[in-house]
Order: sequence, then C-alpha cells, then structure tokens
Amino acid sequence: MTTPPGGVTDRLTGLVHALRAHGLSIGTGESVDAGHALEAVGFTDRERAREALAATLLHKAGQRPLFDRVFDLYFPLTAAASDGDPSSPDSAQAFDRAALRERLAAALAADDGSALTRLAGEAVGGLGGYGSAPGSDGWSSYQTLDRLRPETLLARVRDMLREAGGDGAEPAFTDRLTDDEIRRRIEAFRERVRAEARRRVAERQGRDRVARRAVAGTPESVDFLLAGRAQLDELRTTVRPLARKLATRLAARRRRAARGRIDLRRTLRGSLSTGGVPMRPVLRRRRPARPELVLLCDVSGSVAGFANFTMLLVQALHDQFSKVRVFAFVNRVDEVTDLIARGAADPAGLGARILDEAVVTGWHGQSDYGTALGEFAERYADAVGPRTAVFVLGDARTNMADPNLPALKRIADRARRVHWLNPEQPALWSTGDSVAHAYAELVDMHSCRNARQLGELVGRLLPV
Repeated sequence: MTTPPGGVTDRLTGLVHALRAHGLSIGTGESVDAGHALEAVGFTDRERAREALAATLLHKAGQRPLFDRVFDLYFPLTAAASDGDPSSPDSAQAFDRAALRERLAAALAADDGSALTRLAGEAVGGLGGYGSAPGSDGWSSYQTLDRLRPETLLARVRDMLREAGGDGAEPAFTDRLTDDEIRRRIEAFRERVRAEARRRVAERQGRDRVARRAVAGTPESVDFLLAGRAQLDELRTTVRPLARKLATRLAARRRRAARGRIDLRRTLRGSLSTGGVPMRPVLRRRRPARPELVLLCDVSGSVAGFANFTMLLVQALHDQFSKVRVFAFVNRVDEVTDLIARGAADPAGLGARILDEAVVTGWHGQSDYGTALGEFAERYADAVGPRTAVFVLGDARTNMADPNLPALKRIADRARRVHWLNPEQPALWSTGDSVAHAYAELVDMHSCRNARQLGELVGRLLPV
C-alpha cells in the first residue's frame, strides 16, 4: 500500500470520526498515538498499518470486525482505476462468469489471498454494477454474490484438493482440509466482495457517508428491530458485561442516596449552640430498601428480540432488587419469571420456550395491547405496589384493537413509576396502528433501539 492520496491526516481523522459515530470511545490521545504508529510502520505493508492502528485505537476484541470494515474504506487495498461504468444485466450476461468461477475455485483451493482479492474486484466490476443515471450508479455486493454464487463451488474445490493430494484418496483430503475450512474460505471471499463494493461506492458517494450508513456497527449499536439471528446471538454475549457495568453504577447510586439529604430544620436547631452557624449539617438518613421491578414484555414478531434481550439483562441484575417479576404477552399475559431464571443457561432458546410453555396467545397470534394490559391489571394487580417500578417493553402497535388506556392508568396509579421502552424511532410513533403517543400521555415513553441505549436508560431510570 502506497501513501494514500488525499492526505494521511484526512484519512486518519476520517477513520476516527467514523469509529466514534459507531459508538467507539476514542480520545484525542489515542488519535495522536495512531498517527505516531502510522509514522513508525509506514505504508509499504498495509496489514502492518492495519494492526498498528487497531492496537492504538481499540479497547476490546469485539470492536475489531467493525474496525476492519471501516479501515478498508479509508485505506483501500487498490484505487478505483478500472471501475468503468456500472454494468447492466445485459453486460453482466456478457461477462465470462464461468471462467471467473473456475479461477475462483482454483484460488480457493490454493487459499491465495491476493488472487481472491483481485477476483473480488473483477466480480464486483463485472456482475455488481447497477443503474444508468450518473447520480444513481453504484455497485451491489448482494447482486454480485447472487450472480456468482461462490457457495456452490464447494464440491469443485474439494475435487481440486483431492487431485492435488494425489491418487484422489479421500483420507488424504480429509487430513488436509475439511468442508468447514472450504466454507470458511468462501465466506472470507464473500467478505472481500462486500469490502470491494463498499470501497467503490465510497469513492463515488464519499467515505464518511458510506462508513456511517453501510458499515454494520458493534453489537451494542445494532437496531433491535433490524437485527438478524446471527446479530442477536452476538448481542446476547454482551448481556453479562453490560449487567456488571449497570450493577456497579446502581450500587454507586445507592451508596450516594443512602447518605441522605440535609435536614434543614434539625441543622438550624443544632446551630443555636454555635451562634447560628451550621457547623455540623444534620442529614436525613434513608432507610436502606431495595426497590421492586416488574417487566411487562411484548414477545410477538420482531419485538421479541428486544424483549428477550432485556429480560436476560434484568435477570442478570436481579441481585440489585428485592423482587423481580417478569410477564410476557402477545394478546394474553402470563408470568415467566421462572422461565427467565432457567433461561440463563440457554439464552438463544428463551423466546421459543416462552411461546411454548407460557400462555401468551388466545385465539389469534397478533399482539393486542389493550387486552393484555386489561388482563394484567385484573389478574396481577398484587405484583404492583408503591415500591414497584414497571417497565413495559413493546412498540405499542395494537393491530387496530382497543388500546385500553384505563388499564394502563390503573397500573400507573398503583406503581411507583411506569416507563415504556419502545424499540421504534419516535418518528414512527402513532403512525399506522401505533398508539404510542396516547400511551405516552399516561406514562413515560422512551425510544430504545439498541443495547447501548438500553444500558443508558436502565442505568438512568431504575430506582435505587
């Protein structure tokens, strides 16, 4: 890699700003250290530059995938010299796809990284172009991979490896390379295609814009409603670290609150012995008592991932409360406190167990907030008292059913405080079948779209 055009400083500051936009905490001192590291290692070896910047800018191993994707935008392997015009479907058909697949199979069998990078560029240039207007032209990794279908090369690569092993003996092949290894190489090539498509789009639309919109962030910044299964699995690994951080924060708040506030009357009375000067402030001591917490969670559809993650987080924080009770609903309400306690051993299967073992649906499978809130207020009124903080988790979409505002008001009147965490952005509240603004008139409603926001809200809103 030669010295990047446009200035090293601009590339480095752009990289830092993009990482910060995705939630990474990078200070000025770390940015300066990154500059010194680049000065020391130079640009002759791109991977050394990558490792130097990662070592100076990152704090956690889990931040590395995000860093690599952003690094490839600001310090690309090759310049866009042969992008050409985006290809239409007709030109994609003219592209020699069969020859490219054959060369790709050979590169996968040889595990030739430089050849795979070069083939990724050819594939995107020949198969990934779309659009015909200058303002809308671009490159699509999805379109490239859909047309190239590298995953179907597994058998061909396996045959090549058997031939290279001599006599076509299968034991020699299985000793050298398994099918899992071939799949790993194919997935690495797919990631090269994605990086190349992002690079080409970034050259046209600007790196900052692409880094902000087209690069997947850390698990903590993934939108709950947009997260796929793999992202949710990765997100669950953050439950324990986030719970430890929140527990420390809550304990500190509790210690500060236990000191009490100044009792002005008793302080002034005591100051009579010192001529009216309050030499010894008298504090109004608080009686130590941990609050109670109730979760009321919508577990239907795409909201389920948000609810399941929050339930696991609260379960990990259960020592911070005198009592924790968890209720799940779709259009019927059932207590799932025991299921959550047992779900810590298998967090991925928690949602399925709740749907299988709890009675959360009636005669249909659509969420009905009005019926669920009414049933909770009637059957589980004893779960809510003056020391109870109630958290309702859901998007407030009633499928055009009665929202049952009186039921929510009865719950709010009994509880110490009710907070509604909504995974949708506020711009979508009260659009379509959402009644979020109607519920927000009765309780505090907060937008909570990812794990980072959830941690901030839980740490700020939970009583001490």
